[in-house]
Amino acid sequence: MALRTFKGGVHPRYNKDATYAKPIKSMPSPGKVVIPLHQHTGAPCEPIVKVGDEVKVGQKIGDSKASLTAPVHASVSGKVKAVMKHPQSSGVDGLSIVIESDGLDTQDESIRPRDNIENLSSEELIGILREAGIVGLGGAAFPTYFKLKPPAGKAFDTLLLNGAECEPYLSADHRLMVERPSDVAAGARLLMKAIGVEQAVIGVENNKPDAISALREAVRGDDRIEIVPLGVKYPQGAEKQLIWAILGREVPSGGLPVDVGVVVNNVGTAVAVKEAVIDSMPLVKRVVTVTGSCVREPGNLMVPIGTLVSDIIDACGGTQLPPKKVIIGGPMMGIAQYTTDIPVTKGTSGILLLSAKEVVVEEPLACIRCGKCVESCPMNLMPLWIAGYQEAGRFDDCERLGALDCIECGCCSFICPSRRRLVQGIRVAKAEIRARRNAGR
Repeated sequence: MALRTFKGGVHPRYNKDATYAKPIKSMPSPGKVVIPLHQHTGAPCEPIVKVGDEVKVGQKIGDSKASLTAPVHASVSGKVKAVMKHPQSSGVDGLSIVIESDGLDTQDESIRPRDNIENLSSEELIGILREAGIVGLGGAAFPTYFKLKPPAGKAFDTLLLNGAECEPYLSADHRLMVERPSDVAAGARLLMKAIGVEQAVIGVENNKPDAISALREAVRGDDRIEIVPLGVKYPQGAEKQLIWAILGREVPSGGLPVDVGVVVNNVGTAVAVKEAVIDSMPLVKRVVTVTGSCVREPGNLMVPIGTLVSDIIDACGGTQLPPKKVIIGGPMMGIAQYTTDIPVTKGTSGILLLSAKEVVVEEPLACIRCGKCVESCPMNLMPLWIAGYQEAGRFDDCERLGALDCIECGCCSFICPSRRRLVQGIRVAKAEIRARRNAGR
């Protein structure tokens, strides 16, 4: 039987050998953490602590009254040393709370196992996830509570959990599925209850047989949850591609998964949901894959949110080669950094250090009209034309050709024999289109 997949996509080298079999290790609390007040889609938080305050693990330290936001919590116990702007992986300095750790990891008094989980209503579950600051851990960091509330006139019928982890080098989700499958399943059941559905599917790429086996064992006897092996192809884990591959439903242009009755969450998010609801633990830690040829001891680390990348690299034995490029995330969709003095946020799935031999910068050549970017685009767009119109400043044409539907997966740039920077051009076009819309043009 053919594995389920989607049209388009590419097959980059996965390069997961250095970490895919390495168990998750907990990183000791660093000497300090820098916790950004804006590490999610939506409005930034305002600090609710001040310099000199003593804080505990799980204590809320930032929040907002906006409808779309996500509170932030202390990931270590200690003293607030500063509320200041600090470099972040986005490239923009953001207001952050600096906490000097006391090394004790004393938990806030609110962190205690919750009783009578089965009696919680959908509204109560969603409220718990909001207060716990749960966001999508696959990278987008969209507040989970908001995603679980369908707009008026729409409803969910299926929960999808994304266990594809198709981004090269990364193995954080793989290890969670292998080591904590019961927590993934528990989180899935809580999410199903929150949105009122009786069907869930966990999609896992077929190159992770140990994860598939572990999850099937964890859901044995619960016929509401199905584990579906997927074809190995990038970007198999993108929301719209996952929905098509598993359910055969096409999200309309400009639409969202809710338009086809689906909500999609990452398997790591499901584990965070379980911890928030059952253990009362807000999102204060996450698994980060630290890898690349420059890292002395690559691995998967459970890291307190706000830990500096430099400290995490040191926890992996430091570097054995000078890194030419440091990327937060993976090579396809990650962001290159100019410094390692940046904190891990809720959306940080990986830290990738590449050597000079692995970073080859070639000047782009003229487009040869081969059409490979069109064939590989998982959104059925024409990247060469959109990027070409962007270079010519013809943004109305970019919009007409569906630039805003681009998921910025990078397939077009990866496959282009002329090494044209197509996805970068489309990003510029999208930003300009949105700016014009916001200006009422």
